[in-house]
Amino acid sequence: MTPLPNKDPKKVNIKKLTLLAVYTTIALTIFTAESFLPPLAPLPGIKLGLSNIVTLWLLMHTKARDALLVLLMRILLASFFAGQMVSLLYSLAGGLLCFAVMALLFWLLGDKYIVFVSIFGALAHNLGQIAIAIFVTELPSMLAYLPVLAISGILTGTFTGLCAFYLKRHLPPKTAWPL
Repeated sequence: MTPLPNKDPKKVNIKKLTLLAVYTTIALTIFTAESFLPPLAPLPGIKLGLSNIVTLWLLMHTKARDALLVLLMRILLASFFAGQMVSLLYSLAGGLLCFAVMALLFWLLGDKYIVFVSIFGALAHNLGQIAIAIFVTELPSMLAYLPVLAISGILTGTFTGLCAFYLKRHLPPKTAWPL
């Protein structure tokens, strides 16, 4: 007797789950490797955000909810592995606001403007982190740091956006592993 085909929409799609795990691993590996690089500037909170390339890639090749799931897993695992659960709040605030802006802009503009999407995502990430810093420290003067983060967000967002753009341009479609 052969089993009936799976018609239950609540059943887990093993291929999709595996691919999401692979993308999470790639994002986490990039995040970890970036943590070993010297700081870009002698100011706190300024980094390239290279793991965002994976989020951009997923926005271009999958559904937004899959990209969001990978982002959340990367943030949770990175905070857990780095032993910095205090930074979890900052990472979640920045990451979720960044994702919301990028997903909206990507939906409106498509992948032709992925660099633009990345820049605004980086700016939103910085804004989310400043908002949490103000909430935690109760110091509205933290807003004074926003222009510095805006400049770094434009530069780093441009870099990660260009990386995602050239990655899409130079990798064959089969390597996208569509979900």
